[in-house]
Amino acid sequence: MDIERRNNITVTGNPQGPTVVLAHGFGCDQNMWRLTVPALVENYRVVLFDYVGSGRSDLSAFTPDRYASLDGYAQDVVEVCEALDLKDATFVGHSVSAMIGVLAAQAAPERIGALVMVAPSPRYIDDVDYRGGFSAEDIDELLLSLESNYLGWSSAMAPLIMGNPDRPELGEELTNSFCATDPEMARVFARTTFLSDSREDLKAVGVPTLVLDCAQDVIAPREVGAFVQRAIPGSKLITLDATGHCPHLSAPEATNEALTTFLSGLR
Repeated sequence: MDIERRNNITVTGNPQGPTVVLAHGFGCDQNMWRLTVPALVENYRVVLFDYVGSGRSDLSAFTPDRYASLDGYAQDVVEVCEALDLKDATFVGHSVSAMIGVLAAQAAPERIGALVMVAPSPRYIDDVDYRGGFSAEDIDELLLSLESNYLGWSSAMAPLIMGNPDRPELGEELTNSFCATDPEMARVFARTTFLSDSREDLKAVGVPTLVLDCAQDVIAPREVGAFVQRAIPGSKLITLDATGHCPHLSAPEATNEALTTFLSGLR
């Protein structure tokens, strides 16, 4: 299979620099990183891609069984890394992609040498001594709404996820991104995302890791970022002065500064 076409891989930046892989979250595509790429291209080789079912990926490659677990998406990441023969890359994952990166780094440790987790959540549902931000009933209702009226769900949820009512254009952009995703494939990815539990996987992370959370985030509250940092030995947590779940769009300067400072420390 042509992995570069399947995942719509884009490579830009400095071909002699260390490699940074930027991975989008649910309902998004690689365009969501457009404000981050300019901060990286001078010093880093930058790899972007779309998960199968998102953006300009090859939709014919989608199989519900493969993508019914985060392992399927992690295998996509490994295959992207193999197709480009990446070694010791830094994987920057937004939202659910942070956990996908954890799994990919475990599966191919020679390919991924560091992790940056942007607004991560290893589990969205509250549990004993754990606050994920949602009750099981909340998630059931969210998934039912998504599955019964995906376009309506997208229009209602995207501005809430973006969390910047003073900048409605950001909510509109995320709505359009959600609506551009094939509804059937989005339903599979949503179930995989919101029903996942990757808490135990965090304990096995053995690479330098930066956790970025936001001061206000309805999808991944600050307790989640603190949990992730405690669970990963030696990781660093930075809380961005940002509102919403997509700081690379709503607060790109702060996000880029934290990212580039971390990358500089890896050299």
